[in-house]
Amino acid sequence: MDIHSKSIVITGASGGIGFALAKVLAREGARLVLAARSKAKLETLAKELPDAIAVPADMRKPKDIQKLIDAAVEKYGRIDVLVNNAGQGMYGPIEKIDIEKYKEVMELNVYGALRAMEAAIPVMRAQGGGMILNVSSRVSKNYFPYLGAYASTKYALNAITLTARQELEKDRIVVSVFHPKMTATDFGRNAVGARPSFAGRPGGAPAVDTPEEVAEKIADLIRSEAPEAEM
Repeated sequence: MDIHSKSIVITGASGGIGFALAKVLAREGARLVLAARSKAKLETLAKELPDAIAVPADMRKPKDIQKLIDAAVEKYGRIDVLVNNAGQGMYGPIEKIDIEKYKEVMELNVYGALRAMEAAIPVMRAQGGGMILNVSSRVSKNYFPYLGAYASTKYALNAITLTARQELEKDRIVVSVFHPKMTATDFGRNAVGARPSFAGRPGGAPAVDTPEEVAEKIADLIRSEAPEAEM
């Protein structure tokens, strides 16, 4: 897909990967709808970009999700790409997972993304096509101690994504999934539970990508429309 002039919704756009992605896509001429809970940060970012609007939204709330999709259609008349980037981490051993907190993480990482898809799909079908890109994680391809709860949300997102890709092919709606690895953001600070130490891990701590590096790879995936990509 050619990014220029496309209407693109990005969730989790107030910082980290979403923030960097907004700047990368704006540079390529995209028209952006930026969503996150932080109204001030969103509005500041939107003002810096040539063609963008800020829509404060909590992706755990169905009404906010519908408001976001409606705002995108009202502003640009269509949604060419939905990037489900909002998410939260969770650390801890399986035997000590706090189920209530786990439900909250699931609400954002899985149900929020799914609700956004369900709201955007009819719009895309009516306009003749579009793209949904879900941001997952490399942890969904491996088994890391203390990351089981978080990884399970991304395993679920992978299954939803690739199943939807097959189901929606007839409607010319492309559904893809991207797998970042560790990225230099506030993700760990905002996660539930204490981040595990890498002391004693062979090779020490894993390499860390910048949000800008990840954003460029996501832009490549939008252009290629491939099923999956990773760092």
